[in-house]
Amino acid sequence: MQVDSPPALSSPIILETLPDISGVGDSFPRRARVQLDLLLLGIEALDLDGSEALLAIAKDLELQGIVKDRVNLWRMRCANPLRKYGSQRRELSHAEAKALTLMVCHLARRLTALIRQLLLAYDQLSDRQLPLESSYRLSEYLERFRAHFRSRMNPKRAAVIPYMDDDKLNSLAMNVLNQLLFCTGTAGPQRLWSSLFDGEVA
Repeated sequence: MQVDSPPALSSPIILETLPDISGVGDSFPRRARVQLDLLLLGIEALDLDGSEALLAIAKDLELQGIVKDRVNLWRMRCANPLRKYGSQRRELSHAEAKALTLMVCHLARRLTALIRQLLLAYDQLSDRQLPLESSYRLSEYLERFRAHFRSRMNPKRAAVIPYMDDDKLNSLAMNVLNQLLFCTGTAGPQRLWSSLFDGEVA
């Protein structure tokens, strides 16, 4: 398996809003790489123009030195070990992880109203024991999340196999929505960044 080293990166000032974490080594933790990619997947399922929005927010946050283009962003997301195309796998640097964290939180903030609407619809349908398909917007989100997940994750990975079941994948999609809501607010980036290292710091 080919492993590329992350490129030398510039350090945009906005990265300084997230603290450096000691005790986790040079590369970003495996679990955190999975979590960041799933949050980005959730944003793409919420927003039909999610892929373009990711590149646009990178420009708005002056992160072009790290997130240079669509191919570069795809390679960063391939640091998620659950993804297909293992030959493209490489580590994710802390600067790259900070950039993705900031992008997730800024886009989640823009989508706050929709995220709250979908979570409320889910709670109401669950309380009434009604099928999730009863809500068009919720059903659309879940369908898009399932399609994105299954087209991009390696079905041979042990951690992916359980999500061949729609109900389990729907539960993952709703968990991602809750995590995105956690990212909103003025302290969202700091909360998400700290959560990525839970249990990873020696």
